[in-house]
Amino acid sequence: MELIYTLRVLIKSILFVILWSKCEGRESEFNYVTCGSLVKLLNTRHNVRLHSHDVKYGSGSGQQSVTGVESADDANSYWRIRGKPDGTCQRGVPIQCGQAVRITHMTTGRNLHTHHFSSPLSNNQEVSAFGENGEGDDLDVWRVQCDGSIWEREEAVRFKHVGTDAFLSVTGEQYGNPIQGQKEVHGMGIANQNNYWKAMEGVFILPSQEPLRHNHEEL
Repeated sequence: MELIYTLRVLIKSILFVILWSKCEGRESEFNYVTCGSLVKLLNTRHNVRLHSHDVKYGSGSGQQSVTGVESADDANSYWRIRGKPDGTCQRGVPIQCGQAVRITHMTTGRNLHTHHFSSPLSNNQEVSAFGENGEGDDLDVWRVQCDGSIWEREEAVRFKHVGTDAFLSVTGEQYGNPIQGQKEVHGMGIANQNNYWKAMEGVFILPSQEPLRHNHEEL
């Protein structure tokens, strides 16, 4: 399975590089996060990017762990913005403030997920990556909270979990081995400065369905 995931990521990377070459210089044309976009999400309070990897929690649910990392270059920090299972999210259409979405980890194909397990360090609500090939359950759905009508790329937003009302958050707790130095990501019931996220590096899908590369990072 690990070999299959690696091959999938390699193929996607090659395709993105080919498509990106057609889109250089178009960044000013579109300023929103859109359905299908592949992004890194930065917690603005603690300056870490949302991250996952095929490392399971040793407690709680035992599902794939989700953390925050300081590095801007880690390919395991890419997430795809998708519609909820029974909703419409047309590729390239801007995400509306208040819209329910799924956030799918590119490398492992699992969805950002939370549930009523305690997180290992802070005893807040555990956040994990769940499902297979982008399909999990109804606890994979998050609502985008922003100030206007559309999620702007330069705007810090919150993600509120539809099933439990928890906000995706980081409060600074740090793991030891085997993920030394990574920060705990968890759900909190209170809206505060710890749960603001901003779209950073990524591939932003335009309404023409061509991807727009932002911040010239490797994928």
